[in-house]
Amino acid sequence: MELVVFLIKVICVAASLLLVGDFLSTFLYHVPEHVFGKFHTIVHHGKNRSFIHYAVLSRNPLVVLDGFLGALPYFIFIPFGWQISPIGTIVALVLGEVHVIWRHVSIINWQTPKAIALLCKLFFITTPERHWQHHQNANLAYGDIFTFYHPPAVVWMRFLFALKKKYRQTNISKA
Repeated sequence: MELVVFLIKVICVAASLLLVGDFLSTFLYHVPEHVFGKFHTIVHHGKNRSFIHYAVLSRNPLVVLDGFLGALPYFIFIPFGWQISPIGTIVALVLGEVHVIWRHVSIINWQTPKAIALLCKLFFITTPERHWQHHQNANLAYGDIFTFYHPPAVVWMRFLFALKKKYRQTNISKA
């Protein structure tokens, strides 16, 4: 019985940390950065930019900063998850990092095996092919880990663009 409780805690903490982290990263950093910032767009979506070059080979501190800001929502919840299940917290962080690396293998012409692609679709997990769509068109395929964050992210992005437009119009009329 103790093993069952232990496993439930591990799974619940890992899943919660990944779900909440991806939600906050998508809606508080990723989408707003696409609307208001240029930093993420230059690092992640610029022409001739590859994950291998920018994230692995580049010594540009801005690339590290972009990665840190995207991961910050996961880090914030480490103390809470740790109190319930340190192993679940570690599992979430490892799975999150492995997923970051895996979703960027599309640069080497990766093709996700059909069985894994089917499992990813079943569990709403972003594949390298889907993430590559986002690299190609920054308005597609939101949700770094979970695909179900895409539709609300598009709504959020439209709202933020409208807010930005309204703010610009207000400033133009004041000038």
